[in-house]
Amino acid sequence: MTIYQNQIETVKAMLFFLLISSSLLAQTPAKLWTETDRQYTLDNLKRTRDELTRETENLTPAQWAFHESPDRWSIGEVVEHLALWEIIWAREVSMGSRSKPQSELNQTSKPDGYYAEWIMEPTPHKSPDFSRPTGFIEGKNNLLFFTKLRNQTIDFVSTTTTDMRAQFELTGTDSPRNMHQVYIFQWGHVDRHLRQIRKIKQHPNYPPASLSTK
Repeated sequence: MTIYQNQIETVKAMLFFLLISSSLLAQTPAKLWTETDRQYTLDNLKRTRDELTRETENLTPAQWAFHESPDRWSIGEVVEHLALWEIIWAREVSMGSRSKPQSELNQTSKPDGYYAEWIMEPTPHKSPDFSRPTGFIEGKNNLLFFTKLRNQTIDFVSTTTTDMRAQFELTGTDSPRNMHQVYIFQWGHVDRHLRQIRKIKQHPNYPPASLSTK
């Protein structure tokens, strides 16, 4: 084979490679969950974690355990409830992320704003039995419980390659949610209960820090 023939064969091989590569790229849809979406999710997961920490890290035992009334949760119970939901959200994302991508559901599902508005509406939400706090965890251990789980979520969101806008849960309903929207619920849920914690602190009988029983 001459040098000229070798060059022709090389060019043919390169063209074949380019055609195959172009075909594969054409079959790979662009991701719907952008890096901007990822950063938005991370920023809010970190923001709500840090705000909850600031609101509770220096509470006294009496402040953690204070009840506005016998039927209302203490701050400790509120934070335990938030930690329980961190487990529930992680399970939902894990299951949804392993299902078949269904990006077409975005055409008929509710927009992101719907979920942000719903989670922050002033109407009381009734907690299902599986997420009701036990009250058995003492004081700051509730915050440690929540923070450990939230940090695991942040680590996952930072590195996952899953297209969170193509993966859905509740697909058997008329309002399926993609995983990005589940994360809106996750950090929005903390915002909702931060409002509750601040309200507890405004109660006239809320214990002052000077009454600490350390």
